[in-house]
Amino acid sequence: MNNENKVYNVLNELDIVYEVFEHEPIYTAEQLKIIKDIVKGNHCKNLFLRNSKGDKYYLVVVRDDKGVDLRDLRDQIGSSRLSFASPERLYNTLGLTPGSVNPFSIINDKNKEVQLYIDKDVLDGQNLNFHPNVNTKMVNIELEGFKKFLDHMNYKAIPVEI
Repeated sequence: MNNENKVYNVLNELDIVYEVFEHEPIYTAEQLKIIKDIVKGNHCKNLFLRNSKGDKYYLVVVRDDKGVDLRDLRDQIGSSRLSFASPERLYNTLGLTPGSVNPFSIINDKNKEVQLYIDKDVLDGQNLNFHPNVNTKMVNIELEGFKKFLDHMNYKAIPVEI
């Protein structure tokens, strides 16, 4: 089963209401303007980071219109220096290529190696928009449905202030 269908299968299994929108490939937060007028709610950028030793991974979810200060984030989460993980590390950990990482990606984190951090502003009650492990589609989901998904995956979303 492909990475995209894994997401839909879990959402369907949990009776979570969601909508899927197809669009041109999106690789950057700036390119989200392609779909922002069509799909309402919070649009996010997702950063797959690692610590300086390369033995800890972090998925950081933040609204697309915010900048991320990695030093401040490092201090908040109690990590050593943060940097972006390589495409190889992303693939080996979450089975994805750059541009496709999102909170649904934890579905592939079989060893629970990734800590999930979500900016408090993302959790403001609006619908959320995430790729379903491919960057040509967007899943629009209510916050409660997303929380249900995280509970099912036995993942905690740790709030941070970006």
